[in-house]
Amino acid sequence: MVQLDGSHHPWFENRGLKCVLEGYIDNATSDKCGWFYEYEGTMPAFDSLKRYIKLNGIPHSIYLDKHSTYKSLKKPTVEDQLNNRKFLSQFERAAKELGITIIHANSPQAKGRIERSFKTDQDRLVKELRLSNVSTIKEANKFLKTYWPKHNKKFSVKPLKQGNLHRPIDKGLDLDTILCKRKEHPLRNDFTIAHDKRLYQILDKTIGKKLIVEERINRAVYITYKGSRLKYKQIVTRPLKEKPKPKPKLRKIYRPSPEHPWRNASDDRLMLGKAHLQNKKASEELVLTEA
Repeated sequence: MVQLDGSHHPWFENRGLKCVLEGYIDNATSDKCGWFYEYEGTMPAFDSLKRYIKLNGIPHSIYLDKHSTYKSLKKPTVEDQLNNRKFLSQFERAAKELGITIIHANSPQAKGRIERSFKTDQDRLVKELRLSNVSTIKEANKFLKTYWPKHNKKFSVKPLKQGNLHRPIDKGLDLDTILCKRKEHPLRNDFTIAHDKRLYQILDKTIGKKLIVEERINRAVYITYKGSRLKYKQIVTRPLKEKPKPKPKLRKIYRPSPEHPWRNASDDRLMLGKAHLQNKKASEELVLTEA
């Protein structure tokens, strides 16, 4: 079993910025290794695990805390609980594919071996970096290549039982395809997908409705379907959507009720008009008769 944790500390004192030491320690021998990163997150965890595997092989199990990098904080729904479905962080998913058992500690004391080791590093390693005038992450990681062998020679112990449970890397196993961020996206009708606030146009013909976007440690981005890489291009400027022309509003004709005063007044004027015509016609007939 290997213990893994990140130590936030001013490793370069006042010569540089704060950074994180992603440290690994063998629970049986206390052999240690680690690398410096700008922050504690998924990509640094992937990079450090890749370096550890290339150095020692694939570990049987990793003991670590419940940092959001290592453990998914998404709460399962009732349906997920009934189906015994658990959400995995990107790190947990990658470890599962590599056959590594992940064990989460419930307290810092539970992983006391690496916590105590960090206290030693914050004393001895800080002084060694100062004497070597190291002030950047790149310089520090180069320095650690010679520092860890000296450290392990002094602090490592003999295991209770002999044997190495690290597994060699199988031929054909591509660590970069496993130690990467993966996210599934639906393919739109215009053969585009949206990922991380970016729009990508798929150039290959595919009948897949869902594609996988892989973000590698070296920041390369691949879009795949059933393991095959697809050609794509990023759409830098999105096409403007034409605003639909507003429909003409129909004018509502107001029709007053039969009891409305306006309608009654109109009826009265109509009656007066008819009476006036009748009187005028009667006057004309009377004139013709007298003539």
